[in-house]
Amino acid sequence: MSKDTIILGIETSCDETAVAIVKNGKEIISNVVSSQIESHKRFGGVVPEIASRHHVEQMTLVLEQAFDEGQITWDDIDAIAVTEGPGLVGALLVGVNSAKALAFAKQKPLVGVHHIAGHIYANRLEQEFEFPLLALIVSGGHTELVLMKEHGQYEVIGETRDDAAGEAYDKVARMLGLAYPGGPHIDRLAHEGKETIDFPRAWLEEDSYDFSFSGLKSAVINKIHNAKQRGETLKDEDIAASFQASVIEVLTKKTLRAAKEYKVKQVIVAGGVAANKGLRITLMNAFSETNIPLYVPPLSLCTDNAAMIAAAGTVNFWNGKRTGLDLNANASLLLK
Repeated sequence: MSKDTIILGIETSCDETAVAIVKNGKEIISNVVSSQIESHKRFGGVVPEIASRHHVEQMTLVLEQAFDEGQITWDDIDAIAVTEGPGLVGALLVGVNSAKALAFAKQKPLVGVHHIAGHIYANRLEQEFEFPLLALIVSGGHTELVLMKEHGQYEVIGETRDDAAGEAYDKVARMLGLAYPGGPHIDRLAHEGKETIDFPRAWLEEDSYDFSFSGLKSAVINKIHNAKQRGETLKDEDIAASFQASVIEVLTKKTLRAAKEYKVKQVIVAGGVAANKGLRITLMNAFSETNIPLYVPPLSLCTDNAAMIAAAGTVNFWNGKRTGLDLNANASLLLK
């Protein structure tokens, strides 16, 4: 391809207002993220209406900062990529409508992007893909195993049947009186404690790559309640270590089995929980005993950002995918 492709990415699926500019799907020119964690912390989770209002307030500021940092003008932009789903519908609508307005005003092609595809392509900003590859996506709303045989082609071979891993982390953290988001606090406590409690592992059917963390979450809550009723004291560090061990063992063993069964050339990890130190170490140790390379993005690309949306949007753009100005937010968009 003789000419560089420069894509503007917009991401507002949850509680980060993000805009980025990416060249050829692999080089970050600018990547600006405005987080709302402090606004939602007192509620113990994301409040959709507040998230939407923050996106409206921050969008123009973040957009201008992305152009300023990248020293790029609209003449350089080839297309606008935006998260169309899944996510919080009100939050998504802010990004989608912003992207449509810009596409119309600047006469630029519009490209819709699936949020999970974005998380997958965050890895390509660091490491070129080799197919077939297996992606483990672990975030607050998603836990999935996705097989890719070529760019832009996704086959979901395993997904959560109830709570996602990140969701279970947040709920257990709330029981322990930890601040939102709970994942980093549980991870920190887990490294200070010992695995003294035998929490269940939900393996499901023998050949299944699906996940289930609702039972584990309930087991942790029941353990805490029963201990209080008996006047026993459980160390928060040991609860965290035991809970995290259960989550990580299931994620690691299912990913390892799928990687071998599908004879993949690469395994990549994506999503906010990919920042979890315990998960990163366990996966790296497990795959170090195989000939399958494992890649985990830097922490800055694990959480929601717009560079990943621009990276995935570049592939959609190259594949000729365009979205009309009738694009709408889709809170339950399927990856396909």
